[in-house]
Amino acid sequence: MCLSGKGTSISTSTTPAFSHKDFSTCSLDGVPDVLLDPNGLSKDGTVSLSRCAVSQDAKYLAYGLSSSGSDWMNIKVMRIKDRMIEPDTLSWVKVSGISWTHDSKGFFYSRYPPPIEGKKSAAASKISAGTETNANLDHQLYYHFLGSDQSEDILCWRDPDNPKHTFIGSVTEDGQYVLLYIYENCDPVNKIYYCNLFDLPNGLQGQKGRDLLPFVKLVDNFDASYQYIANDNTEFTFLTNKDAQKYSLIRLGLEEPSIRIEVLQEAVNDVLESVVAVNGNQIIVTYLSDVKHVLQLRDLRTGTLLHHLPIDIGTVYNVSARRKDESLFIGFTSFLTPGVIYHCNLESGIPELKIFRETSVSTFDRTEFQVNQVFIPSKDGIMIPMFIVGGKKIVLDGSHPCLLYAYGGFSVSLTPSFNISRIALMKHLGIVYCLANIRGGGEYGEAWHKAGQLENKQSCFEDFISAAKYLVSAGYTQPKKLCIEGGSNGGILIGACINQRPDLFGCALAHAGVMDMLRFHKFTVGHTWTSEFGCSEKEEEFHWLIKYSPLHNVSRPWERSYQQAAQYPPTMLLTADHDDRVVPLHTLKLLATMQYVLCTSTSVKLQNNPIIGRIDSKSGHGCGRPTQKVIDETADRYSFMAKMLGATWVD
Repeated sequence: MCLSGKGTSISTSTTPAFSHKDFSTCSLDGVPDVLLDPNGLSKDGTVSLSRCAVSQDAKYLAYGLSSSGSDWMNIKVMRIKDRMIEPDTLSWVKVSGISWTHDSKGFFYSRYPPPIEGKKSAAASKISAGTETNANLDHQLYYHFLGSDQSEDILCWRDPDNPKHTFIGSVTEDGQYVLLYIYENCDPVNKIYYCNLFDLPNGLQGQKGRDLLPFVKLVDNFDASYQYIANDNTEFTFLTNKDAQKYSLIRLGLEEPSIRIEVLQEAVNDVLESVVAVNGNQIIVTYLSDVKHVLQLRDLRTGTLLHHLPIDIGTVYNVSARRKDESLFIGFTSFLTPGVIYHCNLESGIPELKIFRETSVSTFDRTEFQVNQVFIPSKDGIMIPMFIVGGKKIVLDGSHPCLLYAYGGFSVSLTPSFNISRIALMKHLGIVYCLANIRGGGEYGEAWHKAGQLENKQSCFEDFISAAKYLVSAGYTQPKKLCIEGGSNGGILIGACINQRPDLFGCALAHAGVMDMLRFHKFTVGHTWTSEFGCSEKEEEFHWLIKYSPLHNVSRPWERSYQQAAQYPPTMLLTADHDDRVVPLHTLKLLATMQYVLCTSTSVKLQNNPIIGRIDSKSGHGCGRPTQKVIDETADRYSFMAKMLGATWVD
């Protein structure tokens, strides 16, 4: 799993948790009704919906609930027709999917053994879930039969010889196979095994008491990523980066997997991000072209282009369809588009995109703003793309407060998306918002990712610093009016940059950053990140990490003769007590170190800029927070930024 997490923030509400409409009468033109509303599951709104999957017969909904922002979840089951909650409860689930078998008798899921703290008692386990720091090891794949106790679940796969591996089970669309995805770490590579469910004597029921499922090895090397797209009996189609750093589409047979047919070859410039099978033998293909999405309809068998699907400049965040469907749904957003779901009908052979749902913000007028994309040279000359969003009447005189954001890691691509709080900053504080697509991400494929990982991590910081310099030289802002922000892996970025160039920034906001680069691998899932950063227990990699580790490079800027800055910029470090991905100790140790180093000088005290921490309670790595908590944190960090930059509110 990567550092960045995606989830839905849940607001408190008086709405009943479940409604009682008969869904058998529903249609796309009908009035929508609530099936499951997590808002009513806890008084303070800190229970969130993490996963959900509907059974093949549409009778059951299996869903994962997380508490206080933790990555742990409990899986529950609802009977859809009457909204009755079944007694099934599956605990200690993490890094898991929910995949139903086609007989709708149960589903595959993944879990860890309970943490050490959680073994003391039921009360203790409830308190500790999400606050433990022990490494998560010995991941296992299970199958759960509806109506049974979790203790009766079938253990489908484990690997005690490789306790750091993680396993995900996924049933193919025809229901015949379960695919086992095996991950070693966070790199975009995996092994893939398969089990023919139709060949099991007495089905999965007959596996009770047996030792693991009889998986067959299809790909048994960690040298590339393989993601299932479709299959016709034993002929499978995969999206892969095998010999294709920008990804390609291949087809292979289970009988002779070494023979591979290229359906869609790697593009020269664009990254093949996703492929969804639909309408029999067609596919919806999403390319990332200079950090903007392109959507196409192609033939599944040949890869032949059939139609371009017209969308604005922005991000396709979801394509939802089954292979048998003649229609699909496309989720779209951009910096100035709150969110659109398109319904696309392929029945006539010509794609027809119609707006199915559209989010509107009554006080937002997109014509007041403009979006520009620039390409700037980094220290080594590599051109880095950056989006600049602001009011149309901007005068480039260096007077504007500016917010610069980036991530730069784990092959994660940051594409245009709508954020109402940043719109408010632009409209009422005159902020110019900038998104830098620095190396380490996936914006240009695996080469771009690898150029910012391991021994190349310093490139991320150089890219970000170059982006900041550009904003000053181009007249958008000046150092004292420039705020930098990043979260998780982006928190490392902020911590490293204020160490390396404290003179260049007027404010810094670092969310849940990995600040101790020498010990991160010892806590929860941190061991999976060594493929991205390296590991301090290896001498060569120790020397990579010690050079930029935020915690180990705090020093007094006024003692650096080559620096213009007299002190660190005003800085807010944010974390939460239930962050079991990047545990809070990272932020707390950095705060303590900065306080000690900067405030115990024997000379005249020069660190007058505030360095503060914001530690949220009953929150995690960013997912599953109630709306009020989101509002409170946003108000805190951006009011801090506004005060430090001297930005004033304008109605």
